[in-house]
Amino acid sequence: MKIEITMPKLNEAMETGILCQWNVEEGDTVSAGDILCEIEYNKVVTELEADRDMTIVSLFAEEGDELPCGAVIAAAETEADA
Repeated sequence: MKIEITMPKLNEAMETGILCQWNVEEGDTVSAGDILCEIEYNKVVTELEADRDMTIVSLFAEEGDELPCGAVIAAAETEADA
């Protein structure tokens, strides 16, 4: 199954976040709990974890991009597709 990875909304006041660093590349297989990227909001950096096993298909955002909450930053496929 194809899934979209989006910019998280870390609290009610958050409208945008900055993608600080990718910890994955296109084609990488990750497990639930692996760190996908680091997001900065209000001078605090938070790690975004994979919520399931998946393979990263595409990265749509670049490091340093400021994006609205809910914006698609990557696409992946779950193991069920294999």
